[in-house]
Amino acid sequence: MKTALPTRGRATAAVLADLKEFGAQDPNYKEGRLWSLVYYLDEDYADFMGDAYREFSSANGLNPTAFKSLKRFENEIIAAVAEMFHGTPEVCGVVTSGGTESCLLAVKTYRDLARARGVSKPEMVLPTTAHVAWFKASEYFGVKVRLLPLDKDLRADVKKLPRLCNRNTVMILGSAPDYPHGNIDPIEEFSAIALKRKIPLHVDACVGGFILPFMEMNGRKLPLWDYRVAGVTSISADVHKYGFAAKGASTITYRNLDYLKHQMFVYQDWPGGVFASPALLGTRPGGAYAAAWAAMQHFGKSGYRNLAKRTTQAFDKMRKGIEKMPELYVMGQPHGPLLGYGSCDPEVNIFAVGDQMDAKGWKINRLQAPDGLHAMITASHLEVMDDYLRDLKEAVATVKANPELAKTGSAATYGMMSHIPLRGMVRQKVLDMFAQMYKAGGEAIDLNEQPPAEPGIKGQINAVVDTVAQWYVTRQQQKVRRK
Repeated sequence: MKTALPTRGRATAAVLADLKEFGAQDPNYKEGRLWSLVYYLDEDYADFMGDAYREFSSANGLNPTAFKSLKRFENEIIAAVAEMFHGTPEVCGVVTSGGTESCLLAVKTYRDLARARGVSKPEMVLPTTAHVAWFKASEYFGVKVRLLPLDKDLRADVKKLPRLCNRNTVMILGSAPDYPHGNIDPIEEFSAIALKRKIPLHVDACVGGFILPFMEMNGRKLPLWDYRVAGVTSISADVHKYGFAAKGASTITYRNLDYLKHQMFVYQDWPGGVFASPALLGTRPGGAYAAAWAAMQHFGKSGYRNLAKRTTQAFDKMRKGIEKMPELYVMGQPHGPLLGYGSCDPEVNIFAVGDQMDAKGWKINRLQAPDGLHAMITASHLEVMDDYLRDLKEAVATVKANPELAKTGSAATYGMMSHIPLRGMVRQKVLDMFAQMYKAGGEAIDLNEQPPAEPGIKGQINAVVDTVAQWYVTRQQQKVRRK
């Protein structure tokens, strides 16, 4: 067995060759076949990001008085973001390692702010479509979630928001846009309620923060969602998404310093000295700061407007192409740059369509409640959109002609996963399987692969889901017989 740490050091050329080999099985994002996770332009730009990152790869933002360069990067990034979001000169914030850290920090901040006024059982209101990072924050920081359901257009139902708020509510969340369907939540309506009840309102623009402002500059009519809305107290936005920075760069900004202070950590009795930290991380990677700053300087407003223009063209082309297929429908009223789509034809299983698209070389994400497929669209996808729509039309025809495809592969797995009502049981079983990836020698899980002939992690997941589904069906049949 080859160990991770060799007995003797290896030549750099050999190590680099291995790196390329290891990446051979990764998704083909460089040719636009991946619809999430990666924001890629071309190799020249990737080299530029690598160079910018390398210049400060050993620098550490732990102590802002040591590496003054990193604090300058952070100050200028936050100032630019504040301007993008129409903030006043009082808007302040920090650079974080990613959207999840930004979301976690908002929950920690508002929990502590409420704690200062005596709230001991904190709650927050999240739309059903809130990113999973908010549920992680709930679990980490002990803030109870009260879920705001969706209306018939898959938008957060603002009419039901007031009854979910109480004196324990530490924050309300809105998304711009939400990940599953690409809708911008009704932030202005949220704001009116938040102001009346004196509850902080955070906008999760981790996805949209670096494209929505430039879509608007290009003439796209969008609902107001940023600091122009009086009740918005903070916004999270990722530079490493539509800002096209190297991975590891997000931002969280607050309307003023009175909020941000509650995010910070200070410990004065450590033998190593008084310690202060503005965010979750101690060591803060200088390379990520430098690359984020470099990306923003490289594009400027004009560059981001051009990227937004191409992205919007790709988005509109996909939406119109899907709407022309009678078997499919676009979910909700997406504003871009994300969308979900499902099947309106009982003979077309949307997860089977996803399997067919995977087989054609596309990497497709799945949605549930309602069942669907998902796309996070970038400027690079404009070049492959005709191919995508052609393959999608063929995939729909194949599934419609072969209904048995709904009972095989990941179509069967996702179908059962999304419809079994015993969510706690599903959660525990998936947790058990997922944990196998992190044991010594753990293997990867890929729900999009066909089950292996021999037992393996994917086979085990299929078996578990089958067992749960069969148990549920048997139980329902017994209830019917008893009646």
